[in-house]
Amino acid sequence: MKKSISILLAAVLMGSLVMSGCSKDSTSSSTEIKVDENAPVKLSITWWGSQSRHDYTNKLLEMYTAKHPNITFQATPSGWDGYFDKLSAQAAGNTMPDIMQMDYSFISTYSKNDTLADLTPYVNDKTINVGDVDTNLLGTGKINNKLTGIVLGGLSLAITYNPAVFTKAGLEAPTSQWTWADFEKAMITIKQKTGTYGQSKIDNISTFPYWVRQYGTNMYAADGTKLGFTDDKVFVEYVNMLQRLQKAKAMPNPDEWAQISAKGKEAEPVVTGTAGATLDWSKYGVIVTKANPNLKLVTPPLTGTKALWNKPSMFFSVAKSSKNQKEAAKFINWILNDAEANKVIMAERGIPVSAKIRESLTSTLTPQQKEMFDYADVTIKNSTPAAAPEPAGVAEVNKALVDTINSFLYGKASAEKSAADFRSKANEILGRNSTK
Repeated sequence: MKKSISILLAAVLMGSLVMSGCSKDSTSSSTEIKVDENAPVKLSITWWGSQSRHDYTNKLLEMYTAKHPNITFQATPSGWDGYFDKLSAQAAGNTMPDIMQMDYSFISTYSKNDTLADLTPYVNDKTINVGDVDTNLLGTGKINNKLTGIVLGGLSLAITYNPAVFTKAGLEAPTSQWTWADFEKAMITIKQKTGTYGQSKIDNISTFPYWVRQYGTNMYAADGTKLGFTDDKVFVEYVNMLQRLQKAKAMPNPDEWAQISAKGKEAEPVVTGTAGATLDWSKYGVIVTKANPNLKLVTPPLTGTKALWNKPSMFFSVAKSSKNQKEAAKFINWILNDAEANKVIMAERGIPVSAKIRESLTSTLTPQQKEMFDYADVTIKNSTPAAAPEPAGVAEVNKALVDTINSFLYGKASAEKSAADFRSKANEILGRNSTK
């Protein structure tokens, strides 16, 4: 992100202090001041995503206003970079939007700092109907027994690959039986045979936790006070693989990736045919369908330990400071359960969590969407339960992870020293935040 993640956390923490003086007036019952259901209401809403997500979400807002003329929206779409910097500043100023798209990596921090509304009352009174939502997936939005996020979709890690590039390199299509050694060899072969990248993306924040799970543990300890893995070999083996790929120029270096990622997903090398694969979430192919409808999904290399997990793609949360929580809850319910709305979304935010909605979409799925739905079945067979929501301080840990790996890739420290440095920084951050 362009700003320091540490600034993000400081702002969120400051926000919790600012709001502590008015917390008695910020509960679901006391903030609800709208009595006349037909009174004009303007809901502020923000989300991150690509231009295609911005376009169809604005269409959804227009559809909802057409059905509910008294409800209008003040929309603030954003890219991922800078999204949570801005949100944390709004939390500090007690000006958070009514509805915000929330990520699994941040929901714990915002919940524990008392900036998100508990939506349990709106589930209990059926304002938000979750009767067709898997309880395990729904529970990912519950922090300290408060439902602070309504899950919008489910997804899992996947490697999206470009079949044309694999064919050009003389490689067969990858299967879920491949190993990390197979993956590494294929990426280097693509570079040697085609001159393009093999693996196009550097996303250690998503990939490294998967790597850790292959060792039978989670990225973080259950109590959130330290890392969940104890052997630095886990880190060392991971970064050594990245280094081999980078030295072979089968993967961009951090500076090259920064330039690539700034152009958006639709322009990433695997989409344009200048890379063979990318490790991302299973909805990647759906997001970039217009740019390239021919991409395919395969599992990341699997080991004896089932490391995949079903992850909430994202949530909609409501600000505790919002004076329009009931109307915000109604809108979230519409997004979850309205068939026409979901024909517009078409699983771009992940596989719909409502069983009825999934069934209603079956006959209208594009090939990319059908592949994502089918991939979910593969994921289930190779999954273990998702870890608990990431602990407070995870944003700082993620920054430390990226900075430490980048420093290693530029030859500034050995793999072993990098592993020790990351462990020290991460455990200090997690321990410090767990006492707040």
